[in-house]
Order: sequence, then structure tokens, then C-alpha cells
Amino acid sequence: MDSFSTLIRTASHEQHVEAETSTFMSDLLGGRLGVDAYARYTEQLWFVYEALETGAGRLASDPVAGPFVRPELMRLASLERDLAHLRGADWCAGLTALPATEEYAARVRECAEDWPAGYVAHHYTRYLGDLSGGQIIRDKAERTWGFARKGDGVRFYVFEEITNPAAFKREYRELLDGIRADGLEKQRVVAECKRAFALNTAVFRALGEEFPLSA
Repeated sequence: MDSFSTLIRTASHEQHVEAETSTFMSDLLGGRLGVDAYARYTEQLWFVYEALETGAGRLASDPVAGPFVRPELMRLASLERDLAHLRGADWCAGLTALPATEEYAARVRECAEDWPAGYVAHHYTRYLGDLSGGQIIRDKAERTWGFARKGDGVRFYVFEEITNPAAFKREYRELLDGIRADGLEKQRVVAECKRAFALNTAVFRALGEEFPLSA
């Protein structure tokens, strides 16, 4: 029988691929969009992580979600440094969420408040994705827009406190395998992972509409 972490990974594989291969992401990573599109994407991330990390403190002592709340994963401060670099010191003033982003952040907040195991689903899809695929985005961004290596503009993707990402991901998957949930609850968590990827893909779709490539 597959472990729970394997189950989550395989069950959400299709949604994961769909998110990664969205037109917006392909255009962004292909260098076909300007730095403004990258900055707009970074703004959307702020809203999602604000929802994830505002709820984290409250969940730190929760028996289900608590073990996943790790200070070395927190991204909000890095995002804010990146936004200050991309948008200037008053980046806060112009910060706006796309409707798709608002929906995504609201769902994360809802899970953080009412359903710790559902929060874990969002935690997993975001942070493990950042540790993995996020490194490809960082590399492309540095090369395309000339950011300093692991510097301002791409700090969101730099996990300074995680010296061995492979070992960290292994440990994280072990936490997933040991999650305090019965079979039915695990099925609900898998479904929430799929929902998280779908919400993320909707944000990419909205960004693609805002930054269409001229035909």
C-alpha cells in the first residue's frame, strides 16, 4: 500500500502539471514577458502567503497542523523584500489581488481557521513546490531580469535556513505519512490538494489574461 505522501503526490500529479505548464508560466519562464509580469505574480504570492502565515501561529500547537508549521519555511518577509525591490519602498500602496487570488487566499484562511488538515494540504502544495520547482523560477528570473544571484527580487525562492532541501523534503513527507487522520480525512486532504492546485492554476490563468502576448 502506498504511503500517504505518495498518494498525495500521485493523486494531484495532473493538477500539478497543469499549473506548471500554464501559458503564463511558460511565457514568464521563456523570457517572453517583462519584469512587470514577474512583479505582478510576486504580488499575488504575497496574498496567498499572508493567509498561510497569519494562520500559522495559531496552528503551531495544533496536533494535526502543528508539526508542519516550521519557521524556516516562512516566506512573507522575503516576499516583502522582493516587492520593495520590484515596486519600490511604497509597494504596499499599489498592492492589489486578482479575484482568483482573493478566492485562493480566502480558501487558505478558511482552512487555517476551521480545518487544520485542510491547511496542511495548502501548506504542502505551496512550500514543497517552492523548494522544488521554485528553484527553476529563481534561476530563470536571475538570468532574464538580471537579479543578483539569490538576492533582492528572488529572495522568496531562497530558503537560507534549509541547508539540505532533499533531506528536508524527505522529513516533510515522513510528517505527511504520520499525519493524525483516518482514511476518510486523508481522502479529504487529497481532494483539498487538488483544489489548491486548481486555485493556483486559476491565478495563472488570470495573470495570462492580464499579460497576453501580442499575437
